[in-house]
Amino acid sequence: MYDLDTRKRALALVAQGFSQNSVSKQTGISRAAIRSWLQRIEPLGHKPGAECPRCSDTPRLPDDPAAYSYLLGLYLGDGCVSAAKRGVYSLRIACADAWPGLIDACVKAVQRARLVNKVCRVQSQGCQYVTSFSKHWPCFFPQHGPGKKHERKIALETWQQQIVDTHPWDFIRGLIHSDGCRVINWTTRLVGGERKRYEYPRYFFTNKSDDIRKLFSDTLTAVGVEWTTLARGSDPWNISVARRASVALMDAHVGPKY
Repeated sequence: MYDLDTRKRALALVAQGFSQNSVSKQTGISRAAIRSWLQRIEPLGHKPGAECPRCSDTPRLPDDPAAYSYLLGLYLGDGCVSAAKRGVYSLRIACADAWPGLIDACVKAVQRARLVNKVCRVQSQGCQYVTSFSKHWPCFFPQHGPGKKHERKIALETWQQQIVDTHPWDFIRGLIHSDGCRVINWTTRLVGGERKRYEYPRYFFTNKSDDIRKLFSDTLTAVGVEWTTLARGSDPWNISVARRASVALMDAHVGPKY
């Protein structure tokens, strides 16, 4: 990894008329590197004066708190932070191919929450992993750790709860987009001797973690959405929103996946 000054000196020689081959011999820098610097001089992820907002001398909120609130919901549902090499961590959010708009929204949220990081999409069977590398993802997601989320304690830091309290619908939308859905239920009623079919929308959220379900339900309550817990067998993993007024609120702020 060459620092910015080294890159500038090499490009200055090119600007003076030296060939890339000549500059390579003078400096020991490969021609491939010099060619790439002609397109982009700054190292990936480099931004002059940029620092991690969480581990700086004066910790502050992420660059875009609303985008972070949405991204936090996605992370708690379908995301992970893993150690890579040389102190770098990868953030990966699994997004189903069936929802291309959701994938775009996830990419935008990662970019806006941490402006200096590059985001890529890694195709896998049936899904794309929205991926970004940084030394500071553990600062942004202190919930990361070994093992599955539902097997360990998940609790928000004070600053994260502050963001969720300020941007609750972004958080709810992220959780629904990861582990939730909007479905159309139906039933039949006997009206005037004739059986008629009625359809009505409903939202579901399913997660094995008691802590994550509570974060979701507490946030629903805070914005005035009524919810119930549905147990399939003996496992109360499903939260349902079915009352008409609450579904209308969810439709106004969340809506179906797309």
